[in-house]
Amino acid sequence: MMTTNKKKVLTLTILSAALLAVAAYGVYWWQTGRFIQSTDDAYVGGDISAISSKVSGYIQQIAIQDNMLVKKGDLLVRLDDRDYQAALAKAMGEVAAQQAALADIAATRQLQLATIEGSTASLAAARATSEKSANDNRRYSALVMSSAVSAQIRENAAADYRRARAEENKAHADSAVAERQLLVLDARQQQAQAALMQAQANLEMARLNLSYTEIRAPFDGVVGNRRAWSGSFVSSGTQLLSLVPAQGLWVEANFKESQLAHMRPGQPATVVADVLPGRTFHGHVLSVSPATGSRFSILPAENATGNFTKIVQRVPVRIALEGEAAKLDVLRPGFSVIVTVDEKSTR
Repeated sequence: MMTTNKKKVLTLTILSAALLAVAAYGVYWWQTGRFIQSTDDAYVGGDISAISSKVSGYIQQIAIQDNMLVKKGDLLVRLDDRDYQAALAKAMGEVAAQQAALADIAATRQLQLATIEGSTASLAAARATSEKSANDNRRYSALVMSSAVSAQIRENAAADYRRARAEENKAHADSAVAERQLLVLDARQQQAQAALMQAQANLEMARLNLSYTEIRAPFDGVVGNRRAWSGSFVSSGTQLLSLVPAQGLWVEANFKESQLAHMRPGQPATVVADVLPGRTFHGHVLSVSPATGSRFSILPAENATGNFTKIVQRVPVRIALEGEAAKLDVLRPGFSVIVTVDEKSTR
């Protein structure tokens, strides 16, 4: 009889515990669990930069090693710069030549202005001589009619007048030529200024090309995938190495389409990495992709076929890691993680 009672008590205890567990789970699901979305289709990402050469040349120096930590501005690779040094010197010579040409034109302009002043004075003198000759010619013409002077004197006066008019016309033409020469000098000056601007642009390009022979780190990071070797020739655009950022890591989580109804940017998220399953990293939803991952693939699925099979689509969600999790330490780009997003704040 005692044994039967003990069995009933044990059974009631087990049932009570089970009911309490179910009730506790129900309360948890209602308050928290139904707002949790989780996926294991998630990977750590980073803005890995492919470091390339902008100019061609032979590699003179490799200043880094594989998996080496570098700071922003550190020298990575140096190319042989002798050709670019010569190009820079040539460009500097072209600039100096054009500057000298402009100085020569400016000096010629000052000389031409003096020439114009002389031409103006000569024209004034020729006009004065012409006026005097004209007066003499009129006066002698009147006197010759009264036989006060001889016809020879009158003819000499007329000849002097014609010569004075010719000299006046010549002085006027010389003055016009001198003034028009200024227009020629202005055109030459504009041409020289344009040539100087082109030479200065070539000089700046030569300086840039020379600076490109030193390839430096654009940000703090770790060197990986090195393809550069001393003495080898590289062309413009050749990838030399990859640089993994030392911070700014994020997670690309691919959630099912049925999990996205209430997912919004700013919602808190937790990340557990396979490399360290006992540690939880924190972050938040940064953005949700505008289309499914299959839409961005090289060959999107074609569903307008007779053998269609429905497949649950996944949408990439960017998770921004917070604090130390965003630094390149335990987490590295490409690691597999499990992401859990709490949507309770939105609902």
